[in-house]
Amino acid sequence: MSYWGRVLGTLFGFMFGRIPGAVLGFIVGHLFDKGYSQDFNQMGGFGRFFTSQDDMKSQAIFFHALFSVMGHIAKADGKVTEEEIRIATELMDQMNLEGDLRREAQQAFREGKASDFPVRNILREFKASCHGRRDILQVYLEILIQAAYADGHLAAQEKKVLENVAAELGFKQHQLMYLMSMFEAEFRFRRATSGQQRGGQRRRSAQPQQEPSLDDAYRILGVKASDDERSIKKAYRKLMSEHHPDKLVSKGLPKQAMEIAKAKAQDIQAAYELVKQRRGLK
Repeated sequence: MSYWGRVLGTLFGFMFGRIPGAVLGFIVGHLFDKGYSQDFNQMGGFGRFFTSQDDMKSQAIFFHALFSVMGHIAKADGKVTEEEIRIATELMDQMNLEGDLRREAQQAFREGKASDFPVRNILREFKASCHGRRDILQVYLEILIQAAYADGHLAAQEKKVLENVAAELGFKQHQLMYLMSMFEAEFRFRRATSGQQRGGQRRRSAQPQQEPSLDDAYRILGVKASDDERSIKKAYRKLMSEHHPDKLVSKGLPKQAMEIAKAKAQDIQAAYELVKQRRGLK
């Protein structure tokens, strides 16, 4: 249980009211500590895996909101597929969630599949916990988009849930469409790049390797082929700033989600390098 409310309450009370103020401050601080602790304990088990109470509360909400809404999206078309479960499992692996923390994530995923899952309440609580930070909300939404495409296509029901999630987080429909288009481009680009790397390790290949698409690279950067060098460089720098892992963690993204942010930044970097190479930019 926290004791900082009592300590600070006593100190401030003494500063403004000497002994009587200190006594009153202690009582108020005690009530704060007790209420804060009880309020957080109602949120589930994620909280006990973080050290700082402020980080503990916001990051526990992040994980619960992420995996429960992933379960909600997976169930939207009536059936959770093996591929959707695999994507959730791979995400847990990518975040290095093990032991009790992994079981909490699995339980949150199951909660999201319930017909009475309170998705709006969960999202509002999450948005409030990260103080509406646009970059954190966008990373969260991008992860959900990735999960929604787990089985290779986006069902109409899943798209509707994504639209509702985006609206609740403050994203307009055209912004969601842009993020979905960007993910599709990243998926193709990453697959082509990894295939090219595997092909380079072989002396001979039975089939020609697919080249990364310049159109997809432009789409990842959010620019057009007709844009000039200055516009492309500006867009690249903006995206790298928004998706820099250390910056996101400092703003509240759980460290366990660092690898996801790194992969996104690597895609942006690779897309920019391809554009520079093809256009002869410096």
